[in-house]
Formats: sequence, C-alpha cells, structure tokens
Amino acid sequence: MLNHKLNNYHHVVAIGGGHGLGRILASLSFLGPRLTGIVATTDNGGSTGRLRQDQQTIAWGDLRNCLSHLAHRPSLGSMLFDHRFTGYNELSGHNLGNVVLHALDQLCVRPLEAVNLIRGLLKIETQIIPMSEASTHLVALTHCGNKVFGELNVDGMKEAPIALSLEPEVEATSEACDALAKADLIIIGPGSFLTSILPPLLLPQIAKSIRDSNAHVMLIDNLTAEYSPASTFSIEDKIAWFNQVIGKEVIADVIQHADEIKLSHSNINGVRFNHFPLVSQHHPGLHDKTALAEAISQVCDLHNTPIDMAQYRHCNMK
Repeated sequence: MLNHKLNNYHHVVAIGGGHGLGRILASLSFLGPRLTGIVATTDNGGSTGRLRQDQQTIAWGDLRNCLSHLAHRPSLGSMLFDHRFTGYNELSGHNLGNVVLHALDQLCVRPLEAVNLIRGLLKIETQIIPMSEASTHLVALTHCGNKVFGELNVDGMKEAPIALSLEPEVEATSEACDALAKADLIIIGPGSFLTSILPPLLLPQIAKSIRDSNAHVMLIDNLTAEYSPASTFSIEDKIAWFNQVIGKEVIADVIQHADEIKLSHSNINGVRFNHFPLVSQHHPGLHDKTALAEAISQVCDLHNTPIDMAQYRHCNMK
C-alpha cells in the first residue's frame, strides 16, 4: 500500500499557510483525522485583507485555501467554497469561502468552530486549526530599526528583515498546541518563508510546543525562489531562522527537489538533506502530491520510526 510507512504514525502535524500547506495536506489526506494543519492567520492581502480592514477578524484566506485543497471534488460545496465574485461592485474580488467563514465566525463562539462547520459540510476528516483565534499582524524589523507592518509590505521589502514579530501579541489556539504535544511527525513548509511559514512559529506557545516535542521534525523546501526578501536566503539561512525562533535545533531532515533520489545517511550540523524528483508534471510550480507523500514516507522509514523517536531525542539531549 502506498505510503504504508506513514500509516504507522499516530499524529502528523503540518505547519504553514497558503498553497504550500494546502499541498502538503492534500498529499497526506489519506491519514484522515491523524493529520492536522496549523495555519497562519496573518494575511492582509486580497479578499482576506479587505475583510480584515472592515472587520476585526483573523485572516481566513489560508484557512480557506487548506480546506479547499482537502475538499472532495467535484462537489457543489467545493465549487461554492472556491467561488470568487466578479463585476464592478463591493463583492467583486471577494472569495465566497472567506465570506462564509467570517459569517459563521459571527454565529459561533470561536473561529475554530466556524472552520469545523465547514469541515463537516465538505466532509473533511483532517483537522484544520488557525494558529491563533485573535487578530494579529506580521511586523518586520529592518536593519535601520524601522518597523514594516503587514504581510504585503513585508513581502515587498527590498532587503531581508533582521527579525519578525506579531502585533498585537496574541495567544496560540490551544488545540494547535495540543496537536503538537502528541505529534510524532511535524512538517514545516513549503511556502513563503517569512509570511506563511514563520508566523505560526512566532507564537511563544507554538514555539515551546515544538521545542518540547519528541516528534521527528522535517522541512520541505520550496521548488523555486521566492519573489520576496527571502529569495536571498539559503536553506542553511532558513534553518538558522528556525533555530532562533523556536529556541532549539529541531530540524532533523530537509526534503528538496532534485532530478534523482538521494537519501542522506549522514548529517550536516545535525540536519540530513534528502533529494527527490518532486515537480508536478501538470503544474511545474507545484509539488507532485504523490511524489511528495512518497518522499516523506521514505525519509521517515530510513531515519526514524514513531516508536524510537523518544529514544532518539533522549540520546541527543545527553
């Protein structure tokens, strides 16, 4: 059975935002309720940004994107959820899924309940959890000591920031921390490094949950360079950012695209670099879902199993 090695894992958690996290979740959707996505909620562009300007709300766009990737197709529910209004009026450009999530949030006690209602409607077993249920924005600090506010402006910076933060400071969703506490595999990326991958890790509770975890932590690298300040970052630079933000060296494996499979049995500064053909034949800018799932499965099978991860971490702490 394809990916049968991953079926040995009790709880897999993927962290990020946008299309990258959605692709990971779609690749591993066969895990059903044993898979959880922790989603960035700091986007301030497009339909999501307009809703945030008018209402005090979290960013729904990345949550909607992940739910859309997991929805069964074709179905009327998925078509409605993905519908984007056209024309020359206030609705033009808005995504119906974003509007529905925001409407449900107003009817529910908390945003997670709105997400769970949509999961039920679209028959999605995978858990989808916003990184926080309170509205916050990404803020970058420049070399001159100036602050750049909001994801759109951070992506438009001419040079990479020296630090990132969230304003205002908010609490992580408790279910996200619980999922990380019981995870035996944590996957970070792919996606926009500064504006999709890092925001959830900036929450102290999520950083601590990863720091305290016994899980095998894996980074999926992007296929192409970003159109952002992160385009200047090497994979080693990104790992250094992770170490600083999380407060511990947690990345055990990196998966990158290459023309031939090359599994690493040794490591560089504690990290193993593994290579697989990962580009989708239908969408050259996207990871092939089957190839990505198989790559994750092979790396997990070669280097670790859920049973011996606790011992692995224990030995590394000595």
